[in-house]
Amino acid sequence: MEAHSLAEAKNHLSELIDRALSGEDIVITRHGRPVVELKPVHAQTRPVSASDLEWLVARRVGTGCVRGNAGALVSTMRDEDNG
Repeated sequence: MEAHSLAEAKNHLSELIDRALSGEDIVITRHGRPVVELKPVHAQTRPVSASDLEWLVARRVGTGCVRGNAGALVSTMRDEDNG
């Protein structure tokens, strides 16, 4: 891990970012104390795979609900409340 003062980081920010992107641990200090670590932002999303969909289908809740159009669903719900 390499530490750089805030003043140095301001003067060389682009270079420090490039080094962090290449995998170096970069820490910025203020008054000699570490305050910030520069590291790459990794994508948080990935494409949905077929196995992801299978997992969701296997764990789906409420598979016994009414099939069909929204009107039929609302009618069924209304009838259950009045019944």
